[in-house]
Parts: sequence; structure tokens; C-alpha cells
Amino acid sequence: MTQESSHSKTKVCPTCGTRLSENAVRCLVCGTEFGPKPEIKAAKKTERSVQAASLPQVTLSLPAAIGSLVAVIAVAAGLTFFLVPKDPESFSAGETSTPTETATPSLTPTITLPATETPTVTLQPPFEYTVSANDGSCSQIAFNFNISVQSIIVLNNLPSSCPISVGQVLLIPYPTPTIPPPATNTALPAEATRISCETVQITVQENDTLSSIAANYAVPMSAIKEFNGLTTDNVFLGQTILIPLCARAPDPNQPTLTPTLPPPYPAPNLLLPADGAAFTLANDVVTLQWASVGVLRDGEAYQVIIEDVTASQTRRITDYVTDTKYIVPTTFRPRDNVAHVLRWWVVPVLQSGVDEQGQPIWIASGATSEKRVFTWVGVAVQGTPNP
Repeated sequence: MTQESSHSKTKVCPTCGTRLSENAVRCLVCGTEFGPKPEIKAAKKTERSVQAASLPQVTLSLPAAIGSLVAVIAVAAGLTFFLVPKDPESFSAGETSTPTETATPSLTPTITLPATETPTVTLQPPFEYTVSANDGSCSQIAFNFNISVQSIIVLNNLPSSCPISVGQVLLIPYPTPTIPPPATNTALPAEATRISCETVQITVQENDTLSSIAANYAVPMSAIKEFNGLTTDNVFLGQTILIPLCARAPDPNQPTLTPTLPPPYPAPNLLLPADGAAFTLANDVVTLQWASVGVLRDGEAYQVIIEDVTASQTRRITDYVTDTKYIVPTTFRPRDNVAHVLRWWVVPVLQSGVDEQGQPIWIASGATSEKRVFTWVGVAVQGTPNP
């Protein structure tokens, strides 16, 4: 082999890196052909233009890269905090919820009405009553005690015909009290005028007429009738009437005086005897007792009314006491061997003057008590004489 001179010019194959002579047109190792030099210059220009169009390379140092990564994580955490709902119950595990904007409706104020108090009524247990000879039927007993025949049949488990016999013991229920309607806040004009009118409650006594009552209180008869809803001029013994003092006619010869009335007393609370108590021949005296309504002043008393509702003709006694007890007179004791039903009640009263016979005139100064009943046998049964 002939060694080439070291001063001869050579070139390197751009593909495999083999060193060739300057005039070689083809690489002996990889076969790459070499074109003329002007074409090589054009290729170089083209390569430069392609390299100029490539994306710019950004070189970051390690601290800058770590800071950029921390910033991206902080932004992602902030977006997650504000966009993801706070309520954990709004989505289940593994479920992603998309927040949606919901319009908030305007709240309408709700008016809460005050609670209405419902009155409660406590029913009393029934009392025992022994059928007497004067009790013809269940309807008569029901009428005497102000109850219905059906209540006697149901309570005593009787047939629908309600058969009874003398000496039979019946359970008598108390009349069902009527619950007043709830009061309204605003009264009607007529009712407001009625409420504002000062009144005095009286009980019609013997020989009282509507004209005498009107003259005694200087109130027109028409005003008394209208205020009490009366359709006639007739009044009955024991009837309760309200006297409207606001309709009193002024006396032109006398100065106008404002009547001084006591404060109305509450209804007396009846104590003894118990409602439905039975008195026999062994009871010579029956004492009625009630609780005091307060310290009575001069001219004030308790009006005690007792009536026999089973007598053929209703017997009635009215008396006035300042004590809280009253002994039933022996003259009022039944005169036969039948158990009589006696009804009694008490009313606080005030003496307003005297009548033509000098008897005191009493007017009610408080509410009427409840009405109670008791039975009383008068005399023993007379035996049949032996022949």
C-alpha cells in the first residue's frame, strides 16, 4: 500500500465521519454522495432557515423550577377551596359535584297569631238518687234535675223504655256545663256600648213589677226591657235582671250624683252539704255552709234561696244572713214519707232602701253561686193497724 502524503487535503464524511480525499464524490464506507460545493452552501442556508423557525428553548435553574411548581400548587388549591362545596353531605365518596349558582328567594315574614286558650271543663261524678212514689217516670226525674232521659238510660244501663220502680237507686249525672265562646279582641259597637254601661244585678222578689223596679232605679222600663231582651212587661219571681244605670234619667231638681256601688263580689263557693247528699229521718236539722266572699260592710248580706222541686206546688224560701251558714227551718221539712229534692244557692246582696211596708229592698252585689241539690225524707211510713 502507498501511504498518502500528509500534506494532501482531505474532507470528512458528514454521515459516518470517514476521512476522504478532497476530490472524493462518494464515501467509500457509507456510500454518501457528495454534490458540488454551491449546492452544499444552499443546503447550509436552508438548514439555517429551518433552525431559525424552531421554538425557543427556556432554561431554568433548579430554585426557579421549584418556585414555579409551588406557585402552580397554591393556585390549584385556592381554586379547589372556593369552587368545591363545603357541605360533605352534598356528595358521596368518589363523586365530584359541580357548583351551580342558585337564586336566593326573598323571605316572606310570617305572622304568628297568639294561641287561643281553650277552656277546660271538669265533669263531676254522678250522684245516687232513690226513686220515690212521686217520680212517675224517667222524664219527670230528668226534668227535675235538668238533664236528658237518654243520659239516665245510658248511665244506669236501662232499656230504652226506662222502667223504674219505687226504691230503685239511680245514678244521676250533673248537667253538662256550656262552654262560652272565645272572646274577641274587638267588640261590635252595640256590644261595646253594652259593656261600657254600668249595671246592677237584681233578683225579682215578691210583689215586684217591671214598673216598680224602673221607678225604684229611675230607669225607663223600655231601657230595662231592651237591655235584658224582654218581650213583655212581665217579670217572674226569682228572675235575674240587669238595671242599666247609664240609661237613668237625671233629676232636674237634684244635682247629678254618681252612685257609689261596692265592688262586685265573686260567686260564693258552696261547701256543705255535698251535691246530691241524702238526709233521712235521723237528720232533724240540715245546715247549709259556704265560703266567705270577703268582709261584708254595713247593709250587705247573703241571700239564701231554697226550693222544693218535687212538691206538687213548688215551695220556696228566701232568707238573708250575714254569716256563712244557714240552718234550714224545720217548717220547711217535707211533711210526707217521700224523699224530696231540695235545690239551694247563695247570692251576695246589698240593701238599697226600704219599701212601703218598711221591708228592706235588696239588690245583688256579686255573682250567683252554683246550684246544689239534696234529698230529705220528712216523716216515717205509717204502719197499717192490725184488725
